[in-house]
This record gives sequence, structure tokens and C-alpha cells, in this order.
Amino acid sequence: MDKIIRVAIDGPSGAGKSTIAKAVAKKLGIDYIDTGAMYRAVGYKTLSCGVDPKDRQALKDMLDSTVIDFSGGNIILDGEIINDKIRTPRISKKASECSALAEVREKLVQLQRGMGQEKSVIMDGRDIGSNVLTDAEYKFFMTASAEERAKRRYEELAEKGQDITYEQVLEDIKKRDHSDMTRELNPLRKAEDAIELDTTGMSIEDVTNYILKEIEK
Repeated sequence: MDKIIRVAIDGPSGAGKSTIAKAVAKKLGIDYIDTGAMYRAVGYKTLSCGVDPKDRQALKDMLDSTVIDFSGGNIILDGEIINDKIRTPRISKKASECSALAEVREKLVQLQRGMGQEKSVIMDGRDIGSNVLTDAEYKFFMTASAEERAKRRYEELAEKGQDITYEQVLEDIKKRDHSDMTRELNPLRKAEDAIELDTTGMSIEDVTNYILKEIEK
């Protein structure tokens, strides 16, 4: 692309943000930054290292030695590819807990804003358009019914061989929604200048083309 652009995609858990962001990034030839995966990586590390997020000093020490990067479609935590390890209900819950902590958000938001200043990027998360990249050229808020999102997530996890029921995934989705929307620090919300897109019943291709057409206008 001949100029730097930032595309922000926000929305609740399971709305398909990551899938769409990756597809749009590929079409536009820009970098995809999975911010949700960054919070999952922090949640994963707290569990792996036995760090209680409520112990702020221990959390700070952990964050100071944490390196998160993206390469070849992989998320790398301290030199280790952790793609599948962070896509579980347990990590999802811990990621939500960690994302509500100022220390975690401050570090990751700083990294995300730096990426957006250096190159064209597309980011997806809970507060990209409303907080991280408030001056992004393009903002979208993707959503879908809780049942639709749970169905998608369940099929994804089942395909990977995880022993879990649809009812468990739906309950996790609803709890995650409540936590994300009611947290004190930068809760999930649609930015005033974002385009809202309900993806219930839409295919990946339909949503991708819709966003591309909006960007091309």
C-alpha cells in the first residue's frame, strides 16, 4: 500500500474478528496484529509461571520479562509458539481477568500503538477503536448472537479434539461478555465512529468483502 492505514475491528468474544482480520490483512497486504491473543498470552504465562495476577509486584516482574511478537501468522511468547495453547476456555477466562488490570493493558497498548505508528496494520480486540487506535482510518464493530458465537467456538474447539460441550462454551461466552462489558478499565463498547456489523448468518467471504468495500470507498 502507498500509505499507512490502521484498521480497527472490535467486538465480543467469538464474533469472528480474528478470522476476518486475517483475511482482510491478506487481501490488503498489511500486518495482522491479534491483540486478543496478546492478552491470552499474558493469561497463559500467569498460569504457567504460577503468578497470581492480584499480586501486583509479581505481575509487574513477570511483564517486565515478557516478550510477545507475531511472525508468519504465529504468536510467539518468550520465543515459544503458543497458538493452540491459548485457545481454551481456561485461558479465555484468565485473559479476561488479566485484561482488566492496568499494568497489563498499559504494557500491551503501548506495544500496539507503536506497531500502528510504524506500518499499516489491522488489529482486532475489545477496545481498539475506542482506546488503542482512536485515530484509526477505519473502524468496525463486529457482533453476532451469543448462540451463533458459541456454535462457532464449539466447532473450532471440537475440531481440535478438545472435550467440551456446546453448553459449556455458551456459558463461557455469556460470562466473558458480561466481564468485558462491565469491567472498569476500557470496557467493550462500540466507538462512536465505527461501523457496526452483525455477522449472524454471514459467511467469512461475505464479511471480508463488506469490510474491503468500505475501505475502498
